Amino acid sequence: MNTLIMNSTVKNILAVVAGFIGGSAVNMGIIMISGSVIPPPEGADVTTMEGLVASMHLFEPKHFIMPFLAHGLGTFAGAFLAFWIAASHKLKFALTIGLFFLLGGTANAFMLPAPTWYNILDLTMAYFPMACWGES
Repeated sequence: MNTLIMNSTVKNILAVVAGFIGGSAVNMGIIMISGSVIPPPEGADVTTMEGLVASMHLFEPKHFIMPFLAHGLGTFAGAFLAFWIAASHKLKFALTIGLFFLLGGTANAFMLPAPTWYNILDLTMAYFPMACWGES
């Protein structure tokens, strides 16, 4: 019985680690290709955080589509992985991934001067709703 509990604990820890890494990889992959899907505004330096902050005023609503998809699909993928791998309490682990990504999104909202409408949309729709969807 001890081995069974130990295996469940290891699987649950692995679920969170894999969910975080997998979701982060999906997020970063989408961000990496976003410039070729929707090119950044003319004159915007999106290669550094400072350049992004300085050129945020040039962004149009279309430029926020790929970051939103990256946040939502990254959270979905991470929550799905955590749900799939976890031995028990699957929903809790999927929502834990949603919480981690929400914390990152909240930090991002404070670091980047994105429009208020985008921050509200991102923080309310890209994290917990996608984590819940990832567990279904």
